[in-house]
Amino acid sequence: MKSINFALLSDESIVKDFGKKGTSTDITIYDRKESDTLRTWTLPTSFPDKIQPLFQAISMGEYAILHISKLDKFTGEQIIALDVLGKKKGILSHTFDVDRNTLLSMIKGTVVEQYKIVEPENLKKEIDHLEPISKDGKTQIIIDHCFDVKGVGTVILGKVAQGKVKQYDTLKLFPKGADVMVKSIQMHDDAVGEAVSPARVGIAAKGVTPDDIQRGDILCLPDTVKMSQEIELDYIQNKFFKDALAENQMFLVNVGLQIRPAKILSLNPLKMSLGKPVVYEKDDICVILKPESTSIRIVGSGKIIS
Repeated sequence: MKSINFALLSDESIVKDFGKKGTSTDITIYDRKESDTLRTWTLPTSFPDKIQPLFQAISMGEYAILHISKLDKFTGEQIIALDVLGKKKGILSHTFDVDRNTLLSMIKGTVVEQYKIVEPENLKKEIDHLEPISKDGKTQIIIDHCFDVKGVGTVILGKVAQGKVKQYDTLKLFPKGADVMVKSIQMHDDAVGEAVSPARVGIAAKGVTPDDIQRGDILCLPDTVKMSQEIELDYIQNKFFKDALAENQMFLVNVGLQIRPAKILSLNPLKMSLGKPVVYEKDDICVILKPESTSIRIVGSGKIIS
């Protein structure tokens, strides 16, 4: 079965025509299965009240769909988020009361400038033309939800970010380090023997409980990812964030689906100490956030260089 995942930055009015509503927390997931293709849309439900789910939802899709109903600072945050995460493949749409020239000015110089502009009524048709984007490599599953199911035990929901997973595989859970055996795999409530990137899967897991798992944790083979409580960034400050950084300041950082409290240890190079180890690969993007800011909440970002 082919899989395609979308980050949908919009209200829920348009996604109801795309698929069926599934898991809903601070992010909400819709999916639709047609013939041999499973399409999934993830919305940051609690954005704009919270900035963190915006970055997590974007990280869950190979493609982004940005549907704009008004131009405000939150539209600006979505454009900046897509840009700093390098989400180059996407579709741009807007309602009739949004001035297109103003919007084009806002996206100029960002990855969103490369998106195909589509009228709202043609969105579903355009989405159905997009092809899956898979990633080869050793198995890596990024977890977004985990819960206990009576009669089944621990169930993990996530995306096969690269490689494939098979029933009865034994993987490592990071950052905890526990061994996890894959008892069974489901895609769209259908049991499968294996799932290939970028499949979204439900895994019945042996060896861990929901208390052991947080969003952003990774299931993979040993020695295939890095883990550290201190990171150094090739840092670029967001041009709209005007405050100067200082040592010992506290922020939140986002890496993939992981959110961590962080303290600045040094400015040049920018080094940060995290409240809990983060799992990463070299050149992963780390975004520094200030959720309590009343203006722009995206401080800056950079590739993790060590």
